Amino acid sequence: MGANMGKPAIEVDNVSMKFSLSREKVDSLKDYIFKTIKREIQYNEFWALKNISFTVEKGDRVGILGLNGAGKSTLLKVISGVFKPTEGHVDKHGKIVPLLELGAGFDPQYTGKENIYLYGAMLGYTKKFIDSKYDEIVEFSELQKFMDVPVKNYSSGMKSRLGFAIATVVEPKILILDEVLSVGDAKFRKKSENKIMSMFDSGVTVLFVSHSLEQVKRLCNKAMILEKGQLIAYGDIEPISEQYNEMIGG
Repeated sequence: MGANMGKPAIEVDNVSMKFSLSREKVDSLKDYIFKTIKREIQYNEFWALKNISFTVEKGDRVGILGLNGAGKSTLLKVISGVFKPTEGHVDKHGKIVPLLELGAGFDPQYTGKENIYLYGAMLGYTKKFIDSKYDEIVEFSELQKFMDVPVKNYSSGMKSRLGFAIATVVEPKILILDEVLSVGDAKFRKKSENKIMSMFDSGVTVLFVSHSLEQVKRLCNKAMILEKGQLIAYGDIEPISEQYNEMIGG
């Protein structure tokens, strides 16, 4: 334990992420091939993130603030390993549970119950472990009556609730949240927030994107501001949230 204590949870070192967007509409694959051969297709290079570096210490809860298109979700996807950065690298110390697109891994043909096992396996849980946690997952999701119903008949809110219940049944070392505390009705949102807060006591490290500055202030001890793919501020929650408020004219 002692040797690992000093290591930060996450180190992001000079990370940049580039996307190429085609400038013109291509109607068909044939059209695309002809235009490619003739070099008629031009791409706009778009840097979603540019030269981002920061360190997150174990137990820190960092809110990521920024307007739409600032690069918040892209940053979380790079840290989670969904995207490989164009430049730079990310070091992580501890098991990450990313709650990015809740329920995105569900198979719509299978029932809620079957998807608990499928989604759990995708997150690396054993069948025995899911057996032991099954009742807890169902109870938290409030979907007892729908376990034998195919997920294709679920609303997006129901899928999100089930995804949240499965993903948070273990206490990860690092939790990555992208707008997931805004799913469901007000009662479920409060319950989700309480569940996340109960993990703080065990020293979980959190990266959190939310449109609600109030929620970030309630849940986080640190914050950063992204603007057009660049990190413009990082530090304790109070001064950073004040700076962000001024930026957005609050």
